[in-house]
Amino acid sequence: MPVSTPKRPRIAVLADSDTRWKWGALTADRIAPGPSMEAAPREGAQVGPLLDGFLLRGRATPTPRQLEEVGVRADSLREVTAVEFLRAMADESYDVLVLSLVGGGVQAMLHGLARVWENRTSRPVVVTGYVGVVYEKLADGLLLRHGADLVLANSRQDADRFRAVYEGVGADASSVTEVALPFLGGAAYEGEHDPCTVVFAAQPSVPDNRKDRTYLLNRLVQHARRHPERQVLLKLRSKPGEHTTHIEELPYQKLVQRLDPPANFRLVYGNMGEVLDRTDLLVTVSSTAALESLHRRIPTVVLSDLGIRESLGNHHFVGSGCLASWDQLDAGHRPTPDEEWVSRQGVAADGSYASAFDAARERIAKLLDRPGGLPPLTPYYTPVTAPGYLPGILARHHLGPDGTPLPGAPAADKEPGPVRQVVRRAARGAYRHGVQRVAPVIRRMGEL
Repeated sequence: MPVSTPKRPRIAVLADSDTRWKWGALTADRIAPGPSMEAAPREGAQVGPLLDGFLLRGRATPTPRQLEEVGVRADSLREVTAVEFLRAMADESYDVLVLSLVGGGVQAMLHGLARVWENRTSRPVVVTGYVGVVYEKLADGLLLRHGADLVLANSRQDADRFRAVYEGVGADASSVTEVALPFLGGAAYEGEHDPCTVVFAAQPSVPDNRKDRTYLLNRLVQHARRHPERQVLLKLRSKPGEHTTHIEELPYQKLVQRLDPPANFRLVYGNMGEVLDRTDLLVTVSSTAALESLHRRIPTVVLSDLGIRESLGNHHFVGSGCLASWDQLDAGHRPTPDEEWVSRQGVAADGSYASAFDAARERIAKLLDRPGGLPPLTPYYTPVTAPGYLPGILARHHLGPDGTPLPGAPAADKEPGPVRQVVRRAARGAYRHGVQRVAPVIRRMGEL
């Protein structure tokens, strides 16, 4: 009698930027219900999840180059409006749905999904979370994510904070599930390379002004001049005209054109993990790349030059042992991370990363086996609890207060034609030009 092949779980991921697509797709792979739910797979059979990707159309919809750089593959991938996505969810059957969106997008989809699934006897397990360090808008972001079956916390510290917020407003906190960042991994650091490589991990919106960004760039170039034997890399997230999770009005590519950097300084793109493979010192203001670096035990510095401030996000690293200035780095300082702090951040440098997603997988398996199916989605925000806030959030995604599409909402029953695709690309390009070129000029004029 032939050995039965286990059914591959079907997972859908809805993302609104390159970073969130990376988080959502990798999270989907790590939390997918395992083969233990059914018979053991035969040797050589595919047992990973069937992954369908949906990219929410907007200012940060990733370009083909960005998707290639992320390096995450899906069985299908298409761009949709919110209403198109809800139509797809009404027609398709998935085991798990990962909402990898900004908080308002998650809230809108939760209400929209509650509407399209109201007459269904079964629905997917809905999962959401954060792509990295949560250092601002904690209450706002969390309450906008409430209503998902699982709200993933990337560390023990975040899990404690998330539960405290939900319990503090009388919301059900049982959805909070501790995991870790899904993109940690790679070989552990084994010592200095030849040449020694220093990498500055840039961020699109931190810092957010020309003076501070120019200062950081000058210090990086000066470090390259002081150490001609080193390779100094500026790791960039996107090319001019591309958007990521955050808007970048002052790309370093443009700022560096005014300088004359030495030969051992250069700009690099690509997958962060591949860059870390050759990194001997990772420097950043507050990028999640610091956690990736700490996971590998690469010497890591979070800069204090511009102060330790909430607006910079480096306040999150208080107690980490990683805070230092460029003056200290130029003098040869290498920080030693605090092991207890690292452990609480979900970095899992102690080897526990392999089991970091076990609790989420177990919880999803139990929910899928729940007698009678899953209950309706019940977000904390409703027209009763937040009548002055929720309707505006839903309207931005062309949904009414009850989660139904508004009249005239952009949607289509078929893929857009060539002319429509050209118009969309032109409109998105015009928007990005306005954000990156026109808006900064207007602000400078207003400061005169």
